[in-house]
Amino acid sequence: MDRIPVLKLGDALLVTVQVDMHDRLAAALEEDLTGRIAATGAKGVLIDISSLEIVDSFIGRMLDTIAAVSRMLDADTVVVGMRPAVAITLVELGLELRGVRTALNVERGMALIGRRSDAGRGGDDGGGDRDGPAAEDIDDDGG
Repeated sequence: MDRIPVLKLGDALLVTVQVDMHDRLAAALEEDLTGRIAATGAKGVLIDISSLEIVDSFIGRMLDTIAAVSRMLDADTVVVGMRPAVAITLVELGLELRGVRTALNVERGMALIGRRSDAGRGGDDGGGDRDGPAAEDIDDDGG
């Protein structure tokens, strides 16, 4: 079975999805990432989906599950390179991707992971980046 490479870059793991993912490949990626986060102590997972033209409900749930598992292992998940059509599809499917942060490209995504890691995982990350629809760091008071 094919595997998507998971690269370690500083305190983060970098995944570049360059093929349309089928269900088995997505499940293998989920398993590989979980093992690598635990083995390396990574503080962030950056998933580049710029090559994906279509994201179905299974792939959306897989991204959501990766984010949830990453949070439990003390790592943030940032998805970069999302095409407008993919974003529209995710909204139409009702997938909120809780805990998944987004950035326009890999450079901005790595900066987001780096700032959060530098802030000691409890401080302000400086704002200004685009968060997913249900980002965890939105305060109850609207801030």
